[in-house]
Amino acid sequence: MSLFSSESAWLCLAAAAVLGGMLLCKSWSPGQLRSHVVCLAGLWGGACLLSLSLLCSLFLLSVFCFLLYMSSSDQDLLPVDQKAVLVTGADSGFGHALAKHLDKLGFTVFAGVLDKEGPGAEELRKTCSERLSVLQMDITKPEQIQDAHSKVSEKIQDKGLWAVVNNAGILHYPIDGELIPMSFYRKCMAVNFFGTVEVTKVFLPLLRKSKGRLVNISSMGAQVPFQMMAAYSSTKAAVTMFSTISRLELAKWGVKVATIHPGGFRTNIIGSWDDWDKMEKEILNHFSKETQESYGQDYVRTQKSFLQIMRERSSPDITPVLWDIQHAISARNPSSCYSPGRMTYLWMCFAAYSPTSLLDYIMKKCFHSKIIPKALRTAS
Repeated sequence: MSLFSSESAWLCLAAAAVLGGMLLCKSWSPGQLRSHVVCLAGLWGGACLLSLSLLCSLFLLSVFCFLLYMSSSDQDLLPVDQKAVLVTGADSGFGHALAKHLDKLGFTVFAGVLDKEGPGAEELRKTCSERLSVLQMDITKPEQIQDAHSKVSEKIQDKGLWAVVNNAGILHYPIDGELIPMSFYRKCMAVNFFGTVEVTKVFLPLLRKSKGRLVNISSMGAQVPFQMMAAYSSTKAAVTMFSTISRLELAKWGVKVATIHPGGFRTNIIGSWDDWDKMEKEILNHFSKETQESYGQDYVRTQKSFLQIMRERSSPDITPVLWDIQHAISARNPSSCYSPGRMTYLWMCFAAYSPTSLLDYIMKKCFHSKIIPKALRTAS
C-alpha cells in the first residue's frame, strides 16, 4: 500500500500544507519566518527520528501548525496614532536608522544621543520631521537620564510613553578574556547593562501609564559563546536575563517586553582603526611580565585583523533589525524574542540545545583564531 493511499494521511497533509502556508505568509518579519520554518522542520525531523507513522507525523504537524497559527493570530500592527517612542544610542547604527524609520511611520520619536552637537544628531534634525526630538543622553550619567525624562514628560504630558528601545551599546577590542583590562569590562557593563537598567527604571512609570513596550537590544553573542568577546557578550547575556525577568514582572502592569538578538550587522559599534589603536595600546600597557611571556605583544597587535573580518562578514543591510523592532513596538501581541540576521536563529538554537562537547568543537572550528600565543608557538 502506498504511503499516501490513506485518506486520513491526505487530509492531514492538506491541513498541514494550508495551515503552514497561512502561517508562513502571516509571518511579519524575516526573523519570525525563519523561526517558524525551523520549528516546523524540527517537529517533522523529530517525528521521523521517533519512527512515527506517516499519519501520526502529519497529524502532529497539522496540530502544531494550527497552534502556531493561533498564537500568531493577534499579530496585527496597532495604529501609530502619534505614539511616543524613546530610542537610546541614536547617534549612529541601529538607533540612528530606527529613529528615522519610526519618524517616517508617524511616531513621536525621542532620540537619545551621546553627543547632541555631533554629526548623527545634526543629521536627525535635518532629515526628520518636527515630531522627532534630539535629547542629550549619555546613559552612564544619571543626571542626563533624569533630564531626558523631564523633557519627555513635559512633551507627552498625560499620554504616557508608548515604548522605550534600549539600543545604546559599545564593543571592545577582540582579545582573550584574560587580556581584556578591567576598565574595558567596567565600561561595557556601565553602558550595555547598567545603562539599560537605569533607563528602564527611570522611564517605567511612563510605560505603565500607557501599558506600552520595553524593547532591549541584546545580541546573538548573549547565547552563542564567541571567543574574543568575553566582556561584550557577558553584558549582553545580563541584558537578556534582565529582559526575561522584566517580562514576567511587568506583565501584571500590561507592559510587554521584547528582546532583540541581532546577528552580524555592519554598524559603527565596530569602531574605527583609531579606536582600536587606543584600545590596543591600553591592553599592552596592562601587560604583566607573565602575560608578556605567555602571549607576546605581537599576539595582541595581530588581533586587529579581526576588525576587517568582522566588517566583511557583517551584513550592510540592517532592515531586518528595524522590522523586528518595529514589530516589537507595534504588534498587538509581539514576540518575546527576535533574532534578525542570517543564521542567527539557527546558531542560537544550536548553542541552546547541542551537547557542550559538540558546541565547543564547532565553535573552535568555525571561529578559531589562527594566531597562536608566544608560549604555545615556542612549545610547538
